[in-house]
Amino acid sequence: MNTETAQSTETTHSRLSHMPVSLFAVVMGLAGLALAVRQGEQLWEIAQVLSTVLLVVSIGIYIAIAVAYSLKFLRYRESVTWEFNHPIRLSFFPAISIGLILIAILLVPISAPLAKGVLIVGATIQLVFTLVILSAWIHQDRFQITHSNPAWFIPIVGNILVPVGGAPLGLIEVSWFFFSIGLVFWIVLLAILMNRYFFHSPMPSKLLPTLFILIAPPAVGFISWVNLHGGLIDDTARILYYFGLFITLMLFFQIRRFTTIPFGLPWWAYSFPLAAFTIATMMMCGAMGGWFFNVLSVVLLVALIALLTMLVVKTIAAMRAGKICVPE
Repeated sequence: MNTETAQSTETTHSRLSHMPVSLFAVVMGLAGLALAVRQGEQLWEIAQVLSTVLLVVSIGIYIAIAVAYSLKFLRYRESVTWEFNHPIRLSFFPAISIGLILIAILLVPISAPLAKGVLIVGATIQLVFTLVILSAWIHQDRFQITHSNPAWFIPIVGNILVPVGGAPLGLIEVSWFFFSIGLVFWIVLLAILMNRYFFHSPMPSKLLPTLFILIAPPAVGFISWVNLHGGLIDDTARILYYFGLFITLMLFFQIRRFTTIPFGLPWWAYSFPLAAFTIATMMMCGAMGGWFFNVLSVVLLVALIALLTMLVVKTIAAMRAGKICVPE
């Protein structure tokens, strides 16, 4: 019995040491769904209840992951250092601050003071991560063009996301500061990634789901831009939305490539970008009306709920099978 206990403890420690920072993307997906459901309250009365439940679940999971990763930092600091020096995993560290920003956005209609406090903390951490990661990119001597991938957008998307919560809370200039950083660097990184895709070897198949992250910057950019302009859908907003729509269509045009990929944590890259574009489409629907945006809003929301349900089920099954938090 003592031997079994020791083996169980050793396995737990081993899994903790291999816990990836990309687990915070789970919170991004769930919080994104909560925001999309809240946006759809005008479609279904039950949406308000579901949105609140998802908020509580998102906060609970965020705390659980944050506590576990903090323990990893205390016990296996060398493993965290390895992740931070990894050309791909480095980009997932801002998912920590993005999770806080999303929770703050969800808290806005519930408690503005609490939401502002959480947002300030999340935005501050996001700024630190952005400065550290961009400095690492500028002064590194080990990254190659083939290391570039859509996950590099994650440090940028967090900045574009701040106005979604900041504008309703009156943090206008702070929101413009973060939005400017995110929007300009999105264009820069997009050019780098297009060069990588067009002229270099394809990404490993297990990272293909991260292509959906390409949807996030224009979709989140649209939401933030509209928030910063008091709900006005102007020409810039249209450019951001329709570019996001094109990227979404382009990725669904390649759907066969994604259906052949075995399940793994990178699948969570499907969730938040799709949630962001769903919210953007609902906002277009509310402003423009018309059958196209009405139908697209319902289709996207139903697809998003189905996707998150599948991801949660598959993730729980993978955890039970011991396939999460293992050496790669």
